[in-house]
Amino acid sequence: MERFAVIMAGGSGERFWPASRQARPKQLLRLTDERRSMLEEAIDRIAPLIPPENVIVATSEILAGPIAEAVPRLPRENVVAEPAKRNTAACLALAAAHLARRVGPGGDAAMAVLTADHRITDPERFRATVAAALDFAEGHDALVTIGVVPTRPETGYGYIEVAAAPGADGERPRVLPVARFLEKPDLETARRLAASGRHFWNSGMFFWRVSRFREGLGRHMSDLAHATTAMEVALAEPGAPRLPAIFAGLADVSIDVGLMERAGNVHVIPANFAWDDVGAWDALARTRTPDAQGNVADEGTVLVDARNCIVYDATGGAMAVAVVGLEDAIVAVTKDGVLVCRRDRAQDVKRAVAALRERSGERFT
Repeated sequence: MERFAVIMAGGSGERFWPASRQARPKQLLRLTDERRSMLEEAIDRIAPLIPPENVIVATSEILAGPIAEAVPRLPRENVVAEPAKRNTAACLALAAAHLARRVGPGGDAAMAVLTADHRITDPERFRATVAAALDFAEGHDALVTIGVVPTRPETGYGYIEVAAAPGADGERPRVLPVARFLEKPDLETARRLAASGRHFWNSGMFFWRVSRFREGLGRHMSDLAHATTAMEVALAEPGAPRLPAIFAGLADVSIDVGLMERAGNVHVIPANFAWDDVGAWDALARTRTPDAQGNVADEGTVLVDARNCIVYDATGGAMAVAVVGLEDAIVAVTKDGVLVCRRDRAQDVKRAVAALRERSGERFT
């Protein structure tokens, strides 16, 4: 069975403002690698298992051009633009419609759903886990996900619960039935879940056969299942003129809530590789090497009596950046924006972006 990867790369990354903007979001920034954008990292990471010609990047219409330009080795037709802003369920239904068109009537394909904003430092183990997930999905009536063993009581992630704590099973990743999904918890609950041995962080990576995915939609999201068929038909028409109207009518719901939390045939493979969801500025403290004072700073910035600070200079030295006497702070500088906030308020950068949009429109966002 032919295998495809669908990399979701449509978000604007507002928590990384001012570096991340609508036309150049975090997936096109070099946040965790000096040479490659996060999207390039994601493509390179899966390439030995799934070649670029079978990698689909699902993004927004405004980003389709910049992504095609930034990753020229990706076939242009593999950059799929969503006609409207929806959620992950609609995004993956559109991707499934594209893959159904590729394999043709009566055909099937294995689909690995990945994202462009993860930091994974052991690509060989990652690919082994993905291969095991695809093997299981190809051989069973199952929807498969990867769960990450918690390393801290994280309140910003959803959790996956299994019926019993997994035991060791040699080198091959184990596949476990999922008991339930849990939404982002409060801190006390997160501490309990992280220590239970039966809960994993929801990585947001999924694996299935396209046929099984569509069957799942038919059982639990029937409107989206019908729309997937309609989009497949629309894609066969020159220019796909009916596609935008079909897509615009889809519900704004995540695949987790719409399908994964409802389906009874969901399995999880525990990750045996280091993983981080690079969702906000504070993630850089976990993905970059700090100095003796705990600071993570770009070369050329000046720090005086600063501790545990994150300093990001996107001007390439065109602006002098100095931080004096601050602790546990984030300072991010671009040619037309400056952010200063406490590290424990990194998730609230979105509030600043919303306020800027209300005051100045899209000029600075």
